[in-house]
Amino acid sequence: MGHGGNVIDELVTDHREVEEMFGRIEALPYGDKDRKLVADQVTMELVRHSVAEEMYLYPAVREHVAGGDAIADREIEDHSKAEQIMKDLEGCDAGDAEFDRLIGMLMTEVRSHIADEEQNLFPNLRAACPPEALDTLGDKVRQAKKLAPTRPHPSAPDKPPANKLLAPGAGLVDRLRDALTGRGKED
Repeated sequence: MGHGGNVIDELVTDHREVEEMFGRIEALPYGDKDRKLVADQVTMELVRHSVAEEMYLYPAVREHVAGGDAIADREIEDHSKAEQIMKDLEGCDAGDAEFDRLIGMLMTEVRSHIADEEQNLFPNLRAACPPEALDTLGDKVRQAKKLAPTRPHPSAPDKPPANKLLAPGAGLVDRLRDALTGRGKED
């Protein structure tokens, strides 16, 4: 969470980390308690990543990329689907059949979203946005991830300015809850 480089490099690195966590879940046997632990870690990373994209990446896409409004709206819709799956996943134990169904749905949704961003959105943004602006966006995304929520909030606003006002407060509460419960921490 905070790797350096421009916004595209930052987000691609996040994508690789999420894919690595998905691979860890897939490698663990059905019902293994560590599947839930890694699912919680993936959720925490995905929520921070999504909030940062909604705060800074998608407004830049709207501003710089031809057809950016439609692209950003589609990406935000992808986030909404994934966030609802993550919210449903919160209430499942690793041994629940529903856990397997939901984690499979989440992996499919996120992998499709990543492929779309990396094959379409990122190349279009790189071509349309000055390198200095991409660097500045990278810094803003890294800062946003530090303050972002760590739990899914499907009904929270996903567009500026409301998301920029509410996300830090929700993030503080989420991080406090995580610290108190040990969520996402390995024993």
